[in-house]
Amino acid sequence: MSGSTVAFGLDIGGTHVKWALVDTATGELVTPRRDVDTPHPATRAALTEVVCGALASLGGRESGPVGVAFPAAVRHGVALTAHNIDEDWQGADVARTFGEAIGCPVSVLNDGDAAGLAEVRVGAGRGVEGTVVLVTLGTGVGTSLFVDGRLVPNIELGGLEVRGKPAGERIANSVRKRKKLSWREWARDIERYIAALDRVARPELVIFGGGVSKRSHQFLPLIRSRPRLAVARLRNDAGIVGAALRAAELQRPPV
Repeated sequence: MSGSTVAFGLDIGGTHVKWALVDTATGELVTPRRDVDTPHPATRAALTEVVCGALASLGGRESGPVGVAFPAAVRHGVALTAHNIDEDWQGADVARTFGEAIGCPVSVLNDGDAAGLAEVRVGAGRGVEGTVVLVTLGTGVGTSLFVDGRLVPNIELGGLEVRGKPAGERIANSVRKRKKLSWREWARDIERYIAALDRVARPELVIFGGGVSKRSHQFLPLIRSRPRLAVARLRNDAGIVGAALRAAELQRPPV
């Protein structure tokens, strides 16, 4: 991406909605990150109101391309699922809903894919050839998959089995806390998960994100694996940055 393009990125989560303006050449936030609680229920009307207010807080339509990280599998702007939001979003044209409300085009992608895009473009996966997987360890296990820098959207690898159960029931950070697992006990199951991931995807690099990545020194050194392991660099800003990057990429004229 030549030059510096500022874009608006917004990340909708089950707990908070976060946004900022992003320098898409560097991935740096050019305004302080802002956030509000995610409305409950997170209906179409309630979330649309939040998106409109967030954009208005940073200059409205003059903010540049607009991108949204959305908690659902998304194809061509349409939500195929609905995670931690109201069920009325399933099957909804999210891009059109937000775009008509704010009066300009909006790009929408899965929130995990947005975080992965940020890491591959300007974070821990930048310049890595082959297959890269981002694994987010939080309430559950989120994943995103890239091949030679290109996103393979809506890939759900959190369902791979670890000791007879989906990975989300073994290696989510919420499980570690609830079961009061030691770092070593938890690392053993993460190692098993990476082995399963290696069998199905053969990644060159696995990047770990989520809030617990701040404590990666507690568990990553305990893990042996064939793929190289790394820690996400953008942390809580990744969804914002990835949404903004996708918006700027889609707005670029064809070469």
